[in-house]
Amino acid sequence: MARNTLILLRQAIERGGLPLTATGNLSRAVVAEMCKLIEWPDYDQADAFRLNKVINEPDFLPLHVVRQLAQAATLVRAQRGKLVATSLGKSMLSDAKQGSLLAILTHLAFWHMDLGYFGRGLLGSWPQADAGVVLWSLLVCANDWQSAEKLTRLCTIPDPAMFSEMWDRMPYAMEAKVLRPLLWFGLLEHRREKIPSGRFGEHHFYRKVELFERLLAFDVQVGLSEWARH
Repeated sequence: MARNTLILLRQAIERGGLPLTATGNLSRAVVAEMCKLIEWPDYDQADAFRLNKVINEPDFLPLHVVRQLAQAATLVRAQRGKLVATSLGKSMLSDAKQGSLLAILTHLAFWHMDLGYFGRGLLGSWPQADAGVVLWSLLVCANDWQSAEKLTRLCTIPDPAMFSEMWDRMPYAMEAKVLRPLLWFGLLEHRREKIPSGRFGEHHFYRKVELFERLLAFDVQVGLSEWARH
């Protein structure tokens, strides 16, 4: 995420701003250039573009995420039909500031932005509303490969009403709003396994990487009880 944000900043500075469409997205010409520069974990660009004759910014998810996050962090802004780097954005290119960029973007994404966009509004703000609890729980539970379903049970605070639905939507919301964004930030790694009895289905597994504990620190005090905890 930090690497791609720096790429966007450098492009905006070197080209004197990146052209925007009337809807505020980057132009198709810019998108085509950025497709060659941006690298994204667990993303098959050829497959993503298979059904697209033309590529608009929202069609290229990595660029769309990076641009929205950089704009929310006030590293870039729209000005006279172009996306230009702000003074803060330009300062992030210095060696002294680059080391803090990932921490700034992570804090902004999980505590200030609405990640519901990636879950298509599924279950409202859940589980992002409990971001601190979820991330601390992942720190404790995601040492080894765990399925998205198991991590959802271990790391989130469920709403009892969610269990009355016809199908369990919680793992899907957890993946969309927490697990995949953490993968984009380089804090988790991911693997998938085909379901033997299914033709198309897959199981998804995640585990934390060393950077997770280097980037995120928690001051947690767990209350102890003399009574049996069950």
